[in-house]
Amino acid sequence: MLKKTNKKIFQGVVTSTKMDKTAVVEVERRFIHRRYGKTVKRTTKFYLHDPKNECKVGDVVQIIESRPLSRLKRWQLLKIIESKGKDNK
Repeated sequence: MLKKTNKKIFQGVVTSTKMDKTAVVEVERRFIHRRYGKTVKRTTKFYLHDPKNECKVGDVVQIIESRPLSRLKRWQLLKIIESKGKDNK
């Protein structure tokens, strides 16, 4: 059971696993444009810590905010929701 925290949790798709113990996840968010009322899609890349190298490209994963682990890594792998990727190494 996950304890209740104030940390952010996102869901996204793994786009790269070429680095050791690191994966890149793209998170897509949708919002309505203030002026035009159109639904807009924006994607953000997050570098996450994957200590066991269990992510593969194409996997749908859940990530959680953490302390800074390197210059770019501020997220950790929470769980793999759907595994449909192939290894990228």
